[in-house]
Amino acid sequence: MTNILFLLLCLVLGTLLKKVPALRQDAPLVINNLLLYVCLPAATLLYTSTTRFNSNYALPILMPWISFGGSFLFFQLLKKFVKFHRHSEAVLILTAGIPSVSFVGFPIFDLLYGEEGMKIGVLMSQAGSFLVCSTVGIITASYYANAQTKKWTFLLDVLRFPTFIAFCIALIINLSGLGLPDIVTGLLKKLAAPFSMLALISIGMQIDFRDKNIHWRALGWGLGYKLILAPLLITLLCVIILKQRGLIAEMCVLGAALGPMNTIAIIASNYRLNPALAAQMVGVGIPLSLVTVSILAWILEWIGYF
Repeated sequence: MTNILFLLLCLVLGTLLKKVPALRQDAPLVINNLLLYVCLPAATLLYTSTTRFNSNYALPILMPWISFGGSFLFFQLLKKFVKFHRHSEAVLILTAGIPSVSFVGFPIFDLLYGEEGMKIGVLMSQAGSFLVCSTVGIITASYYANAQTKKWTFLLDVLRFPTFIAFCIALIINLSGLGLPDIVTGLLKKLAAPFSMLALISIGMQIDFRDKNIHWRALGWGLGYKLILAPLLITLLCVIILKQRGLIAEMCVLGAALGPMNTIAIIASNYRLNPALAAQMVGVGIPLSLVTVSILAWILEWIGYF
């Protein structure tokens, strides 16, 4: 519950701070650059190097990857019938495809499933949504941002991106079985600590709910996939294809229904892929998902399949 209250408070603070005259109009961009060049690489190096993968929990790890793949295919198909600007299309793929497991999911998993739920949730977050964001998320954002330039510019942009560099280093450390020295771990924790607060405040500063600035159609399609189609996709995968039951399958369905990940919204904003839509997807999607996930959890319990 504390995480949810903290999340809402930071979003509100962001909307209030943008009215402070001393803060320039590009304050969110300044904050985003601090997050992407300092906080996020530190978090990537810290958590990716220490995450231990377990084949018994393959489904929670794969769920965010499947959700992202479904988002990409869905919006590729949708654009044949509904026209969006390329930047809006990119924001929808990114924010609708990656769930906010740590911020929104952890308190829900802890409440519903206790310690075992948190253990699975950490894997779903660090080896799932966080890695999706740090790899294919960055690649997608860079590709759409550089679509009008040279064909392979986006690959060079990805290779130079601090978070991706940190991910590669962390993966080498992880696979080699080496650990980070305690002093390095301590420093990385302190560098990563402000990320959540600053990211949510930045998103709050970019939220604008005046009618003329709300991307109603894009928001409807994005949240339609995120809150309805993504959990339906994972449900069909668990029930029909894998024939999975129990705690892990249920958590995967609820995890897919969580609101958009705030980190990927920051990345989309930093690449100038319709920052307003990215902020609205998070600002509307996360609070709304608290309601839809609660309803979904009740339905799953009532049906009793899992």
